[in-house]
Amino acid sequence: MSDAADPALPPLNGGCLCGRVRYEARHDSREGYYCHCRMCQLATGNTRAAFFNLPKADVRWHGLPTYYASSKIARRGFCAHCGTPLSFDYLDSARMDLTVGSLDDPSALRPTTHFSVETRITGWHADDGLPGQRLDANEGIVKRWRAAYGDATPGLDTARGG
Repeated sequence: MSDAADPALPPLNGGCLCGRVRYEARHDSREGYYCHCRMCQLATGNTRAAFFNLPKADVRWHGLPTYYASSKIARRGFCAHCGTPLSFDYLDSARMDLTVGSLDDPSALRPTTHFSVETRITGWHADDGLPGQRLDANEGIVKRWRAAYGDATPGLDTARGG
């Protein structure tokens, strides 16, 4: 994935259930991914979150989301009126994730991978043949986590102080 959006691809539009928070996103591909980490499960109220990743500069908000600091290193954007989960981003990153379900046309994207497969809920997973990665195998996340929390295991228990 490049850092510049492909000008040949039309922008993706989306927003929350009530329509108070809307966005236009210039995405350089039509690919997304599933995150199965426990924090995303709780933040979305689902067995996994479907996201697509892009530069923050390629998102134009119409009505701003409210943010919840889900850890020392990241925040999650949502509509304060209807509660729709909209985004996830690391505070030190130029990139962010938007929720596929908040798109006006979620079918515009296709999933390409599963992330945080160690917390995937087996009974709710249909094998789709897509590759997967463990959270602790992502060096960038582990590095961020250790800088914020020391030698603690990345995840919900550490973020909650448990």
